[in-house]
Amino acid sequence: MPRSRLPTSARFLPLPGLLLLCALATAATPQDAGLGWPERLLEELSRIDADYPGELGVFAKDLDSGLSISFRGEETWYLASGIKVPVAIAVLRGVERGEFALDDRLLLEVSDYVDGAGETNRHPPGTRLSVRFLLEQMVIHSDNSASDRLIRLVGIEAVNRVVEELVPGGFQPITSLADVRRHAYSQLHPAAFCLSGRDFLQLKQQRSDTARRATLARQLGVAPTQLRPLSLGEAFEAYYATRLNSARLSAYGELLEALVNGKALGAEGSAHLLGLMERVATGRKRIKAGLPTVAAFLHKTGTQRSRFCDLGIVRTAGTGGDKRLIVAACTRGDSSLARSETALRLVGQAVWQSGALLPAPEELEAQR
Repeated sequence: MPRSRLPTSARFLPLPGLLLLCALATAATPQDAGLGWPERLLEELSRIDADYPGELGVFAKDLDSGLSISFRGEETWYLASGIKVPVAIAVLRGVERGEFALDDRLLLEVSDYVDGAGETNRHPPGTRLSVRFLLEQMVIHSDNSASDRLIRLVGIEAVNRVVEELVPGGFQPITSLADVRRHAYSQLHPAAFCLSGRDFLQLKQQRSDTARRATLARQLGVAPTQLRPLSLGEAFEAYYATRLNSARLSAYGELLEALVNGKALGAEGSAHLLGLMERVATGRKRIKAGLPTVAAFLHKTGTQRSRFCDLGIVRTAGTGGDKRLIVAACTRGDSSLARSETALRLVGQAVWQSGALLPAPEELEAQR
């Protein structure tokens, strides 16, 4: 796309607005500023999807104009750790109701341990960890053990009530992270529903799917031949087909919009959760990598076998106020982390280059 000049009104903008326009100058022509971005974005998403071995889904919405696009966004997508945002909302609602405080300490039990990132697993059973710490680990580092301890605090029913209240019919049932594994491994043998978090830690440590199948058989006390003749990939696909922990991307967008607009939590709780989402340490090669540094991305990632997501709010600070764009994107059908993250990075790049975050003409005119 040819490089375009800044609009004449840019000379009257204060430095923050001018920097934003400079960053956006290559995204769209000044005549198209803020206009036609849905068509441009959909066209580019089609190209990204065509080059990707799996499938791509994207929902995006400008929270100021109300314009939106959906590229398979009405289909149901597996969210993986994307479900941790509803968990966080349920926890912060408990804080708002005075049921517990962020600095209250929760006892960590053996049943709370699940494989995955974060620091919770480094603490022995019997340790007391604050709600604040567990929220930070869950959102920023996608800590599964922190998630399940918080789910045990509020109850999985409270988490499902959050999504049913805010996005009726948009989400499928949400489970604990340990139950994700139970449902997946039970595709190989029904007794896997009895596995503990420690069992999943041991399974995660195995270096191959063959070793995981052998370990699973030992844990269950059955012969390897008694496991169903499915690969682990096929077992997870069978689990995904149950649609647990899944949602329409448009519904996830509605959830994020409710959070941003203060309909999910009060002012303090909203600010706390959005602040955590701005500090997320995962997914640095995904959507955020396709955005320039003038854009903040408040998001949550999701990662599981052949399923990768990045779901959040792109925000740019301008003289006319923040420009806010919901972007919820997932991939499926390709087990390659590198290829999937590249596709998500290209989504971020496409969002930016479409002009979706350009100030509308009336905003520029107001700066004269």
